[in-house]
Amino acid sequence: MRLYNTRTRTVEAFEPLRDRAVRVYVCGLTPSAESHLGHARSFLFFDVLRRYLTHRGYRVTYVQNVTDIDDRSIAAAQASGESWKAIVERYYASFKKSMRRLGVQEPDIEPRATEFIPQIIVMTQELIEKKHAYVVSDGVYFKVKSFSRYGALSGRNVDELLIGARIAPGEEKEDPLDFALWKFAKPGEPSWPSPWGEGRPGWHIECSAMTHALLGEPFDIHGGGYDLIFPHHENEIAQSESLLAHPPMANVWVHSGLLTFDGKKMSKSLGNFEPLCDLLDRHDAQAIRFLFLQTGYRKPMNFSEESIAGATEGLRGLFEAYDRLRGAAPPENIDKRRERDAIAPYARAFYAALDEDMNTAGALGELFKLSALTQALLSDGTASAAAAFIHEALEVLGISSLARSALFKPDAAGRASKTQAIEALGADFARRLREGLGDVVSFNGGGVEAIEAVIAARNVARGNRDFALADRLRIALSDSGVVLTDGKEGTQWSIAG
Repeated sequence: MRLYNTRTRTVEAFEPLRDRAVRVYVCGLTPSAESHLGHARSFLFFDVLRRYLTHRGYRVTYVQNVTDIDDRSIAAAQASGESWKAIVERYYASFKKSMRRLGVQEPDIEPRATEFIPQIIVMTQELIEKKHAYVVSDGVYFKVKSFSRYGALSGRNVDELLIGARIAPGEEKEDPLDFALWKFAKPGEPSWPSPWGEGRPGWHIECSAMTHALLGEPFDIHGGGYDLIFPHHENEIAQSESLLAHPPMANVWVHSGLLTFDGKKMSKSLGNFEPLCDLLDRHDAQAIRFLFLQTGYRKPMNFSEESIAGATEGLRGLFEAYDRLRGAAPPENIDKRRERDAIAPYARAFYAALDEDMNTAGALGELFKLSALTQALLSDGTASAAAAFIHEALEVLGISSLARSALFKPDAAGRASKTQAIEALGADFARRLREGLGDVVSFNGGGVEAIEAVIAARNVARGNRDFALADRLRIALSDSGVVLTDGKEGTQWSIAG
């Protein structure tokens, strides 16, 4: 198994530091407002990574923190007249509900910043004693220039960072790049006692204190969204490794890519911000997960109504293939070994894709290849092995082949009517498609299976933004008499004329 390490900027062989045990820390939510789909993308990816590590036999300890005290939650409380605790609890409860709907597993440990005040104070005191931090009138600050490797994670130069940096009004820090470890309380703000005065922790120190207390150093994987590389993770490294005799604090740094909506950064001012809970009321949770899996986790990704419609249709096609394979009567003389051997190339390719930096798009491609052979698998007696593998593969990706919404329930009547309609295109319909698209789509059957195989391949192409291939697949169907219509409910097809 290989993973991209942000710190070294290379894809490296992954080896756990302690036998078969893997310790993972992922920066969690600051619940000061409703969570959004950008949050979901990051946590969905780390859920898949965790599932795959477990599938490979590792004993995973997964820690995901909660920043339950922060400038934003305090500001939200002051604006609304509620307590900061009420703000945090309401928005975090909404987030947790959304994660359950998306099938994200509960963290093994879910520490809150306010639960680690003693550990934060101890770490801050040690940094002061080692001359990496100092106390001024408004708080305790980390001295960035005391850490020679600052900027290594993000690839930024300290001198370049200073350009445009400034000290905000009310801050007494010595250098614009220095950051707060402890903030002295202002009137009306929540606070805790410390050797330097009443106050609360800065943002970055909580993660260093938690990882040190819960996982030790070095631990295996530190994760989060791409936007956390700088300054949050850079600052974590500085304050943690300033106290370590033998760095690093984390062996591998893994970051998920950013998400845009209709090609734009999500923002309330642009009118494209939608709370995650509302989005999940409009779209199927498994389809959202499926959509994310179609793009490499490190790549920027665009969410649109068209892309979720394509993902919904692609997942529907995969479920339909699975249902047909699972429902097939087993042959009289089952040769289990022959069944396994027939499916083995697809299984090997599926797991090889995940082993290569969690290439979920490549892994899904193998499932589409297999599902396109549904009729052949039904004919040669290998349907049950194929169904078992598709079930296993989807479970690894966090998609249940059995527990699905009504959107993906089998529709026998609808399939029968489609089968009748396709007869009007002639017996050589599937042959024409196969001859024109054999280099990009595999299918042995005819009729509905041929159309669904092409539509599934088109959905993958659209998800990968290969619009030239998507157009080629659409045109091939059109030339054969099949018209595609894309909409919010996915891609529908009909017979021309």
